[in-house]
Amino acid sequence: MLTKKLILPLLIMFTAACSNAPPADQSTTDAPSRAAQTQVEVAPIGRVNDFANIIPDKQEAALSKRLARFEETTRHQMVVVTVKSLGGRDVSDFTRDLANAWGIGRKDYNDGVVLLVAPHERQLRIEVGYGLEQELPNSLCKKIIAERILPRFRAGQMSIGIDAGVSALIDILTTPR
Repeated sequence: MLTKKLILPLLIMFTAACSNAPPADQSTTDAPSRAAQTQVEVAPIGRVNDFANIIPDKQEAALSKRLARFEETTRHQMVVVTVKSLGGRDVSDFTRDLANAWGIGRKDYNDGVVLLVAPHERQLRIEVGYGLEQELPNSLCKKIIAERILPRFRAGQMSIGIDAGVSALIDILTTPR
């Protein structure tokens, strides 16, 4: 019973999720309208899209450079997105639709990754394209969220948590197997 008392508040504090989403052409029939709506609501501005304004400018610039080097090295595309609101939408649907609308990852490879944070709604998600699901299965993404990101979020260090999550994802995708 003590375990439930400890775990429940942690689950309530921040909902985390991870997914290997279908590419745009394999999603549900109403996805194009949702994807278009997502794209209009939140247009991309780069590799780091801090619409919730939680990442200091200096750290955002460094993170953008790291993500650019990562893309040049691996050809996989990864973006970080923070949003002020999900607009009442489910974090999974929002992130998947955003990834599809923005075209994250190479089309024929489905090798994009989106780390999305909605701090005001306490929602977090790592969305992974099918092309990377072997390297980043749901279980590993959940471990990154639980061990690298959430502890820093709970300590009030959201930008450091985002950086730690990106570092873990890059380490996994650049380490030879």
